[in-house]
Amino acid sequence: MGFIGKQPAKAAITSSDITDGIVTADKLASDSVTTAKIADNGVTTAKINADAVTDAKIADDVVGSEHLTAGEVDTTALGADAVTAAKIADDAISEEHLDATVITGMTELAAEPADTDEFLISDAGTLKRIDYSHIKGSGGLVKLAQTTASGASTVSFDGYFSSTYDNYVFFLNGMYHSSAGQLYARFRVSDSDVTDSDYAFHVGRGHRDSGTNYWESNTGGWNQNYMNLTGDNVGTSVLLSYDGRVYMFNPLASSKTKHISDLVYMRSADNAIERPIGHGVLSSSSASSGITFYPSTGTMTGTITLYGIIK
Repeated sequence: MGFIGKQPAKAAITSSDITDGIVTADKLASDSVTTAKIADNGVTTAKINADAVTDAKIADDVVGSEHLTAGEVDTTALGADAVTAAKIADDAISEEHLDATVITGMTELAAEPADTDEFLISDAGTLKRIDYSHIKGSGGLVKLAQTTASGASTVSFDGYFSSTYDNYVFFLNGMYHSSAGQLYARFRVSDSDVTDSDYAFHVGRGHRDSGTNYWESNTGGWNQNYMNLTGDNVGTSVLLSYDGRVYMFNPLASSKTKHISDLVYMRSADNAIERPIGHGVLSSSSASSGITFYPSTGTMTGTITLYGIIK
């Protein structure tokens, strides 16, 4: 450039030569402002756009609890299984936090619990565990099997005897036969009827008909291949059906005679009211696996249920 008079000496422009605010953003080259040109604490939150600070710009382990607003972390911010037992305060889980699937979602125990199986109880407000052995009944019944017969020639029970029970009882309900006959039974060994002539039985009956009332004790057998449970002909219709129970004692014992006792309530084929009380035995040293009930003639209909008697 031209000058009038003497040319001034050359000198660098300093910050004092520039009026405040005269350098606009348009006069700055792209990427010309580096971190060295920014004073400490020079960048305020007002200079940071919303969501401008990404995860990559946050140092590891620098976000502490003081930086989180109360209620800020919701379930979407938690990974699956992120909350461990160590992060749950003692006594913090109450009934409102338990879903029914805590029980229904478990594997079913489809049998009587073992003595050492455990239950959770509240003992005067204090949670405790208790073994099944302390709460199970004594002398009660456990249903093992049930058969509903319709015109059946035999009804057999096999494979239900075990060391869990010593004694068993069969309940007979709504039983009647197709022909006027009696109810017989045989023990089973290895799932087959014992047909040897090693049975003995005796049946006494209380009897009442329209004109007489007496006790009759004249039915029995020795060295037979069956046991008689009724001692008289039973009814042949639902109206004349009979009910009863048959006890079996320690059938798995291999060193003793096998015993059953029975008590039946019936309307006989001639319409009398009778109550047979019977006792049958099998002279055998073999463990019994079951029993077969069958009519002396024809077929039978009704329900027979087997229970184990709790020791």
